Amino acid sequence: MISLKHIFRKSSLALVAGLLLVGSPAAQAQDAVAGKAIFEGNCTACHSLEADIVGPALKDVHKRRGDEWLVSFIKNSQEMVQAGDKDAVVLFEKFNKVPMPAFGGSLSDEDISNVIAYIKAESEKPAEAVAEVPATPAPGAPGGAPVAVEEVPFLDLPPMLLFTLALTGAIVLLVIVVLVMLFRLLVPMMGDSIYSESFRHSFAGRLLLLLKGDTTIVTGKAKDVIHSHHDFDGIQEYDNDLPPWWKTMFYVTIVFSVAYMLHYHVFRTGALQTEEYETEMEQAALLAALTPDDPNAVTDFEVLTDDAALASGKSIFDTNCAACHGQEGQGTVGPNLTDEYWLHGDDINEIFKTVKYGVPAKGMVPWQGKLTKEQMLEVSSYILSLQGTNPANAKEPQGEKE
Repeated sequence: MISLKHIFRKSSLALVAGLLLVGSPAAQAQDAVAGKAIFEGNCTACHSLEADIVGPALKDVHKRRGDEWLVSFIKNSQEMVQAGDKDAVVLFEKFNKVPMPAFGGSLSDEDISNVIAYIKAESEKPAEAVAEVPATPAPGAPGGAPVAVEEVPFLDLPPMLLFTLALTGAIVLLVIVVLVMLFRLLVPMMGDSIYSESFRHSFAGRLLLLLKGDTTIVTGKAKDVIHSHHDFDGIQEYDNDLPPWWKTMFYVTIVFSVAYMLHYHVFRTGALQTEEYETEMEQAALLAALTPDDPNAVTDFEVLTDDAALASGKSIFDTNCAACHGQEGQGTVGPNLTDEYWLHGDDINEIFKTVKYGVPAKGMVPWQGKLTKEQMLEVSSYILSLQGTNPANAKEPQGEKE
């Protein structure tokens, strides 16, 4: 008969082994694997580990916030913002007040813990070694490209250049000092001759008097002579000079207008605005033809209506769009996609461009590079198929009725 002592010993060993297994790296890795699937299905539309997108970069976020804070934030970020949590409010303000969807109703505590485990595992991975970039050919060499000029701080310029600049500044300062000294010495020597009419109307006289505070060269001379004998409610008009600067600018505009008319309308050596516009549109069309990802390029897609395309579009929507627009397109963070109101147009081509290029200012990320053209057309067609479905708890209309 097996003794109770032997059974107890085997049970104890099994219990210890089980506890070690639960706390082992293999179990933690399994949590991270499950968390990766949840993260990719719910978070990648707005978050990256390395860079800010719609929301902040998540690398080492567990070190900055702590697991308990992360769990509460993932469950309902807006509840924390409204409660005045300092970190939550800062994030909400920093990222354009785009609210993060509340996952408390769609993810269990275990799911959230797995997501945090995945973030921890990815954060602790060593940085990938950067491949050495081959030397760039010289600009003049075959196949070479112009090299961008790197900005150099002023104090890091070559010593000889710094000395030259300092010497130039010193010479300019010395010239100014000498001119001021000569002015102070010569003016008293000239006596009352500087006030003679002939000297006052010369260029040197005007400049000298301006330096002494006589602004007649700028404002004109006040004659204090009544222009007419008309008296309007005690208001009298004096025949004073117009300011010289005003008259000079008036003469310049006359010369400019004549030159403008000859250049554009007589000799036709310059292109008018209509011609410039047409030329620029032709250039833009050529650039659009060379750039397939041009946002202004005209597209002529047709709505896909077959069941296979719409099923594929629904799968893409559920994976990438439901986090912000709701599983039924009813709208959460993003707008309601089932009503007749649109922010960026209801045509299939307009929806396609919105999906492709996004609206970064409003938190809509661009999906080009992540989805193929066919996938973006499928999900755009699926979005149009949601019109009039009237799901429960739909978000209020936004945009214009189409």
